[in-house]
Amino acid sequence: QTLATDELLNEVEQSTTRISELVKAIKEYSYMDQAHQQEVDVHEGLENTLTILNHKLKGGITVTRAYDRSLPRISVYGSELNQVWTNLLDNAIDALQGHGHIWIRTSRAGAFITVEIADDGPGIPPEIQSRIFEPFFTTKGVGKGTGLGLDIAYRIVVTNHHGDLSVVSKPGETRFQICLPLDRSLLA
Repeated sequence: QTLATDELLNEVEQSTTRISELVKAIKEYSYMDQAHQQEVDVHEGLENTLTILNHKLKGGITVTRAYDRSLPRISVYGSELNQVWTNLLDNAIDALQGHGHIWIRTSRAGAFITVEIADDGPGIPPEIQSRIFEPFFTTKGVGKGTGLGLDIAYRIVVTNHHGDLSVVSKPGETRFQICLPLDRSLLA
């Protein structure tokens, strides 16, 4: 009975820790109690998104991070940018169907911060790649997707942040590249 009680207490402690991590991640993810536009570290947003999506990563999906920790904080609409990370990472997870690899890379390219999210899934067929950012276009089955995730991500990056969002895809590698300007005056 003592062993069973100790095991139960250990499970409760682990569950409590996990719930605390999720609550913290959600609060940071949503930028609750903060101004609409704020100075953010893109790595924190990516990590909070991964924490929230962690339940989908369990099993056979490995995430590799290659972060340039020297990147400066940038002035963005933080909760909007986290929607971008969520849509791109969720799509990568879905494409892998439980097994595969996701890479997240950050770097600086001139006046921009670049974030790449790549996976080694089946790829996006060439004949539809030009349409993936269109509203209501989806490659998912009926009831699985609305076709709005990439359209929303595109509008957030390009329209709201004056950046760029592009994709390169072939079987075994789909890579989305997000470029965000370091010059925060572009968002004014």
